[in-house]
Amino acid sequence: MAVTADKTAQWSVSCPANGDQCVVTISGDWGQPPAQLSDNPLLPKDISSVMVQVDDLTGYGTYLAAFLYRLHRECSDRGLPSPNTDKLPEGVREMLKLALATSVQPLPTEYPLTWRGRLVALFKDVQESAISWLAFTGNVLIALKRLFTRRARMQWSDVYGEIIKSGPKAMGIVVLIGFLMGLILAFISSIPLKLFRAESYVSSLIGIGMLRLLGVVMTGVVMAGRTGAAYAAELGTMQVNEEIDALESMDISPIEFLVLPRMIALTLMMPFLFLYGSIAGILGGCVVAVYYLDLTLLIYWEQLVSMTRLNDLYVGLFTSVVFGVLVAACGCFRGLQCGRSSEAVGQATTSAMVTSIIFLVISTSVITVLTVFLKI
Repeated sequence: MAVTADKTAQWSVSCPANGDQCVVTISGDWGQPPAQLSDNPLLPKDISSVMVQVDDLTGYGTYLAAFLYRLHRECSDRGLPSPNTDKLPEGVREMLKLALATSVQPLPTEYPLTWRGRLVALFKDVQESAISWLAFTGNVLIALKRLFTRRARMQWSDVYGEIIKSGPKAMGIVVLIGFLMGLILAFISSIPLKLFRAESYVSSLIGIGMLRLLGVVMTGVVMAGRTGAAYAAELGTMQVNEEIDALESMDISPIEFLVLPRMIALTLMMPFLFLYGSIAGILGGCVVAVYYLDLTLLIYWEQLVSMTRLNDLYVGLFTSVVFGVLVAACGCFRGLQCGRSSEAVGQATTSAMVTSIIFLVISTSVITVLTVFLKI
């Protein structure tokens, strides 16, 4: 059986009489685009294995890689082992390996069209996610127990490095966002306050809003996009490079060695970032109060101190600790769940940020309702 794709690019298939191993011979110059191949199967029926060899191959490029990739896919679809490419040049094998590693998975052809099928698919996705999260949470708790008993294989130098990356290096963007949010909140609140001649209360609105809710929420969102996504990208890249598999082969838990330093560092730094962001927001409101509402610094400060309670600060600090745990956990969880391609790293990064924001909103709602009912 022989097929000619082009004068310069040729391939042929030969099979022994017993139909055991099929040999695909490639020849010619595959650096130029060959003629369009038909959609018919490349391989005959009733074969058990495939071997690829070259005969007077004068050139090759991506067209040869596409042909060999199609050959691999056909073997995979028919349940045959991958073609034996040991007799191919080293460059061709490397090109084929790259094509197989970065190939995009085909889209599913069957979708749950009915509402019942969609509900079943949604329930299965939620169930799988819940099981994965429970397993991850359990492993983190076990790692924390080993840390408290001084058996965890974690390097404190990694914790220090993560503190530098998630703390001082993130302070600039947190302070800037906090200052601008305080500025915006002061401008918006001044509109109704002017109607009642109560401009002096702008400082109490800024203080309570920034310390109790807005400051910690904006800090959490910024850290989710900056640090949480970075954690997912780092661990996802390690998953692609099989570094996490190497740790597991050496009996080193990735949770202890990679996740714990990041969670500890971000949990410790979030309260400080929240304080700096809230102070910047209060200063932003002060700028509006002084230069737009014609208030003095003394009036702004006295109203801020008289109306703002320590409980507002305590609620913000507690929420910041919760946010630090959630952002670090979401980033590390999505990074460990990453696939084996570069596309999967991007998906893990996006998923980490979206998951973090969802958890931040849910936790903020729960904490707000509890503090109102408990009158904190």
